[in-house]
Amino acid sequence: MIYAFIFQHRNEFRVVKMCQVLGVSKSGYYAWLKRPKSNQKEKKEQLIQQIRNEYLKSRKIYGSPKITQELRKQGIGVSQKTVARIMSEEGLRSITVRKYKATTNSNHPYNVYVNLLEQNFQATAPNEVWMADITYIPTDEGWLYLASIMDLYTRKIVGWYIDNQMTKELVIKALQRALNNEKPTGRVLHHSDRGSQYASNDYQQLLQEHHFQVSMSILLWIE
Repeated sequence: MIYAFIFQHRNEFRVVKMCQVLGVSKSGYYAWLKRPKSNQKEKKEQLIQQIRNEYLKSRKIYGSPKITQELRKQGIGVSQKTVARIMSEEGLRSITVRKYKATTNSNHPYNVYVNLLEQNFQATAPNEVWMADITYIPTDEGWLYLASIMDLYTRKIVGWYIDNQMTKELVIKALQRALNNEKPTGRVLHHSDRGSQYASNDYQQLLQEHHFQVSMSILLWIE
């Protein structure tokens, strides 16, 4: 549920901003906080949030069969029929078409790197390939920018950060979160577009400090 997501992240972002981005009212959120909940309702809301988390971790690719499988791996006993019904109620639909996202501005003085991935969007293990991306989110007060890093093998978002400015600090903070969350021990291939944020000296220095192999493409395709 959207209100549960806002409550979960209330210490990271302003409640009013999350309400605007997610299309709900602040008064509705606070009314939800005060509402008494039955044990059954709490369990359902928890399951909805777990399903939504798996759906978002997969970049909206997983349908009910795969999400059911992932939940069962976590010890959550739920039927595919229940997952399918909740996904339908929440408007969570599996995306099966290829998504295209244009690169950020590559007209800058920084060095760029060759495309080592070459459209081979496959990995054989976690922390082998990380895909970095910036998503644009329109709000009534202007644009918000979401920098995210996805593990190509698990399709999990291992690090993300959101801000109202698309600066190098945006992507640096997302990368720092990914490093803190995953603590990779091997050499990770980091793939992004050739935007100035990713090509900046500070971002590249952070990659070098953690022994990343760097790959860039003019356009970033996401399966």
